[in-house]
Amino acid sequence: MQNKEQSIGQALQQFEILLRAQQTRAEAIQAQGDFVDYQSLPKLVIGVCGGDGIGPVITKESARVLAWLLREEVAAGKVEFREIDGLTIENRVAVGKAIPDDVLAQLKACHVILKGPTTTPQAGDPWPNIESANVAMRKALDLFANVRPVKVEAQGIDWTFFRENTEGAYAVGSQGVNVSEDLAVDFCVTTTEGSRRIARLAYEYARKNKKGRVSIITKANVIKTTDGKFLRVCKEVGEEYPEITTDEWYVDITTAKLIDEKRRRDFRVFVLPNLYGDIITDEAAEFQGGVGTAGSANIGKRYAMFEAIHGSAPRMIREGRGQYADPCSMLRASVLLLSHIGRQEKADLLERALDICMFEEKRIAITGRATGCTCEAFGDYVMETVGNLVK
Repeated sequence: MQNKEQSIGQALQQFEILLRAQQTRAEAIQAQGDFVDYQSLPKLVIGVCGGDGIGPVITKESARVLAWLLREEVAAGKVEFREIDGLTIENRVAVGKAIPDDVLAQLKACHVILKGPTTTPQAGDPWPNIESANVAMRKALDLFANVRPVKVEAQGIDWTFFRENTEGAYAVGSQGVNVSEDLAVDFCVTTTEGSRRIARLAYEYARKNKKGRVSIITKANVIKTTDGKFLRVCKEVGEEYPEITTDEWYVDITTAKLIDEKRRRDFRVFVLPNLYGDIITDEAAEFQGGVGTAGSANIGKRYAMFEAIHGSAPRMIREGRGQYADPCSMLRASVLLLSHIGRQEKADLLERALDICMFEEKRIAITGRATGCTCEAFGDYVMETVGNLVK
């Protein structure tokens, strides 16, 4: 009995530390100012952080396409591309941190970041169990919104997902408590302001882009406290947008309705807590051709980071196939980057060119092997297609 009570006491102490840290974070969120106005900056700095595995290959190619699209602003000194190395698994393990201090300092010196995939250790890997670099970056830069679009016109699919990025089950995912050999407890965190800001971003996007519906996805019938708060706050925000229809869905039935050919055409904008958003956006990406075809934006008030939604594929590098890696996910992320910094015309051009190269014309194809084209050749194809569109 004494050992049992001692274990519970130690768990309570750890829980108190977590609670106080999250309360401090909630207060910091409330104190934040407005979004950065990228148009007013004398120089916009775009960080190019390759990550590891195939990350440096596909990120370099996407940066090359971006620099070509922004070449006039680069020449005029209004846009600068800044390479940031050091986010490899080897470097992170060497210092025992998800993001080395010097790399984080370089990231914070940029306005927006184009980031390649990074390896996250898991059971059975030769690496120590350090935190995901993605999760750490979202926390360090307060990138509270993960935005993932999925569009398949032939199937009537035009979805944009706003996944809360810093709370939920992932907020303290590496700090759960093993109370005893028989009991382990993790924590789910939801704050009022954290829920409000992701909801407002989703509704503002819906209003700006004339999307008539926002769907709030939770499991509030079971997870009544945290999911209940998320649902309640999102609905309160939705009341400020009377021209937009708000509906609510439980996450389990949502996964089913996404494959319902009739019902899925009704969805437009989704707003979801962290874990549900992670799962459902991977499912949604399959309609578009898989996670290799989808990019995502991670948006905060001061910083923004754009990335692929797939992993680092270290096996391709081990097998000497890195040059054949598919850059489409990073190029889709580059579309989001261009839109976020106010270069919408160029974003539209790149998006249209990708649709032609990936789904319509398909003059050359990426297969991940020598049977298809190289990453660089596909980048050339995309730029050639953009050039043809503006003739």
